[in-house]
Amino acid sequence: MANTPQSKKRARQIIRRQAVNKARRSRIRTHLRKVEDAISSGDKNAAQDELRQAQPELMRGVRKGIYHKNTAARKMSRLSTRVKAMN
Repeated sequence: MANTPQSKKRARQIIRRQAVNKARRSRIRTHLRKVEDAISSGDKNAAQDELRQAQPELMRGVRKGIYHKNTAARKMSRLSTRVKAMN
């Protein structure tokens, strides 16, 4: 348990940051799931639209420290490859 005033304040800040990060991570995952659903449904136009909406969310996650930049790049690369491969 935190003892000093500084460590108590840091503990409060951590709780707030965790809530913000959790919301951001959830939002990103939702966008990625929409792309996955569009790919599985076979609708290329919908998949492209969802991918276009997911990319800035994922990059925002990188800027905010939710994801590492290479992780985000890998996710985008794999999703875009799958969308391009659709008929």
